[in-house]
Amino acid sequence: QVQLVESGGGLVQAGGSLRLSCAASGRTFSFYSMGWFRQAPGKEREFVVSINWSGGSTYYADSVKGRFTISRDNAKNTVYLQMNSLKPEDTAVYYCAAVYSGSDHSPAPATWDYWGQGTRVTVSS
Repeated sequence: QVQLVESGGGLVQAGGSLRLSCAASGRTFSFYSMGWFRQAPGKEREFVVSINWSGGSTYYADSVKGRFTISRDNAKNTVYLQMNSLKPEDTAVYYCAAVYSGSDHSPAPATWDYWGQGTRVTVSS
């Protein structure tokens, strides 16, 4: 089992920045690809970004390219999401997710194995 705990959400004005963190425990962190997803009210959970076990490969949703940056520190068992130039449409609960690097996975949430409890991000206009 992998336990994930997100932090860093909050209220920010449009154009502002936030940095989310996700602390992992339970298994060897570097064995897992990590991802961030979000779910806005009344909408399905959607993929935001993922990073491979080493941090050498990332994949972003088009909606956040150039504004969000994912990174990881395997020594600290933590993955980060730096969010800049935030827009009201970025308002959502943001979830951290993990999947074993050797497993087939995709941006589809169902292909990810472990989830945090979520942290809320609200961007005011």
